[in-house]
Amino acid sequence: MSQQQREFIDTLMRNSPLDLGGDITEQRVLLHQLLTSEPLPDDVVVTQDTLGGVPVLSVEIAGQQQDGTILYFHGGGYAMGSAEASVGLASDLGRRSHMRVVTVDYRLAPEHPYPAAPDDAIAAYRELLAREGDSARIAIAGESAGGNLAVVALLRIRDAALPQPFAAVVMSPWADLAGTGTSSTTKADVDPALTASGLRTRAGDYLGELDPELPTASPIYADLAGLPPLLIQVGSNEVLLDDATRLAARAAADNVAVTLDVVPQVPHVFQAFAAHLDEADDALDRAGTFLLSLRGESARQAA
Repeated sequence: MSQQQREFIDTLMRNSPLDLGGDITEQRVLLHQLLTSEPLPDDVVVTQDTLGGVPVLSVEIAGQQQDGTILYFHGGGYAMGSAEASVGLASDLGRRSHMRVVTVDYRLAPEHPYPAAPDDAIAAYRELLAREGDSARIAIAGESAGGNLAVVALLRIRDAALPQPFAAVVMSPWADLAGTGTSSTTKADVDPALTASGLRTRAGDYLGELDPELPTASPIYADLAGLPPLLIQVGSNEVLLDDATRLAARAAADNVAVTLDVVPQVPHVFQAFAAHLDEADDALDRAGTFLLSLRGESARQAA
């Protein structure tokens, strides 16, 4: 692993004008520019669609045999980001797992506060389940706020007594909207992207006057029993490090099969830099292997 690569990414992020807690109109544009600055590989095929009335983008790798679908939720503090801006990372995950990816354009706060995003997530899952015909062909994934939404969607699926996906991958999840993790202060100096104050601003946009410890908004406070196997990946240079570790501990305490993958000295959603960072490329390989293994196991059980 290259210290030079890590320093390059750190410098890039610190020099970015992006400010999670800044003016939402301006920051939406800046985040989109940052996430779409790398051209997509020529073999990435993107198609517009809807699931449950929610706009989505279907992402496939031309020429690759793909088995099943990942329902993907982008990050952006529930107030920024888009399905379009997530295609690069989503396609990287789909390539490694040999699965189609459907990335969801869920409604954003503050125009559409909680529970708009979870409502969109469960609506999209219901139609995807009907199309696939078998939850053993579906996985869920997400990054940052999308990692939160991935777990919240799993809780919605469980509580609606719907068949669960075979697995979920969550990257740098924002799992505690109350911001009580000690890493919000202990990692503040090494996190080049996020701040506790910025996260509080976006949590307020999303939740309004609701309690940020609401289990259906902050899954570290939820009963996670009955969820499918989880892979949780996080960098050690994140203010959200404790969100990931406490989410994994909560899942383990509730008898969920969970793998916690902490990568040293890398920032928030480091997987998005796979073209420039060996740690990101390797982490995506591990996520792909995780999904491939469990997809095979799920298919055998369904046979």
